[in-house]
Amino acid sequence: MKAMARSGGDSPRHQGHGTATVSASATARVKPVAVVLRAYKTEHAIYGTVLVSALVAVGWKFDTDWEVLVFIVGTVAVFWLSHIYSMVISREEARAPHGRALMAEWLTAAHESVGMVLAMLVPAVFLLLATVGVLDEYVAYYIALWVGVGILAVLGFVNARRRGRSWPRQLVNASLTSAFGLVIIWLSTLVH
Repeated sequence: MKAMARSGGDSPRHQGHGTATVSASATARVKPVAVVLRAYKTEHAIYGTVLVSALVAVGWKFDTDWEVLVFIVGTVAVFWLSHIYSMVISREEARAPHGRALMAEWLTAAHESVGMVLAMLVPAVFLLLATVGVLDEYVAYYIALWVGVGILAVLGFVNARRRGRSWPRQLVNASLTSAFGLVIIWLSTLVH
């Protein structure tokens, strides 16, 4: 009986402990997904989604999806670095941080704005699938183009749901969010 209790057998005292271990294990696996989902709900990810969708839309001028992918990755990297830079500079106090404190500022800004980079991942996967021959180039291009609009719709839906809106209002919010995203993407393509 003591051996059973020590091993966490059927003893009521140890049943919760085993469940906590399983729960902690499940939480450890879910945590990266939760981090990504939280990052997608930030203003950086929403901006990044619109930016990437606009970049895909103007990417039609390139010959291959590989060139569109390189164009998107390069442009998002430059925008992300400039975003980090502007965050660090705008937070500077009269006594500017030095050394480790400055590095911590850069890392904090990079962490806060990582949603901009994450917004690029889903369209990039489809473009990459075309470059390795899994998808047709045109199919991958159009999926990459419209996936951003879909992400905006999902974010609008989730936002309305989180605020306790009714189903019809959630659908209207998703439609308006994606429509507004479409307008911004269209305007961005006109500028480029």
